[in-house]
Amino acid sequence: MSEQKNLSNEVVESNWVVGVAILLVLGALVGYYGLVNESLAIRLGVLLGGIALAIGLLAITSSGKKFIAYAKDSINETKKVVWPTRKESTQMTLIVFAFVAVMAIFLWSADKIIEWIIFSVLLGWK
Repeated sequence: MSEQKNLSNEVVESNWVVGVAILLVLGALVGYYGLVNESLAIRLGVLLGGIALAIGLLAITSSGKKFIAYAKDSINETKKVVWPTRKESTQMTLIVFAFVAVMAIFLWSADKIIEWIIFSVLLGWK
């Protein structure tokens, strides 16, 4: 029972923080468009500052911490990937281009044959 109550408090707190973060972003947008007569640097500062505050606020929640841990794990997994060499990438790109060219010729030929069958043989229009 205690875990369920703790979890519900965490969800309520998380929802509250998300709501405040959304209000911060909306406030930043209103500030950006409301300060039309100011310089672009000030307007961008207001916009980016509001977004940064919202991200910082979201980062302190448990969901935000889990997301940050997930992002770090994703970056570590990406570093473990064995990426193809330049030669392998070039070869695969050429194979794809060749396949596309062959398929284009095949589809054009099939279209012309079907067109000939329908219009010349069946309908006698040509």
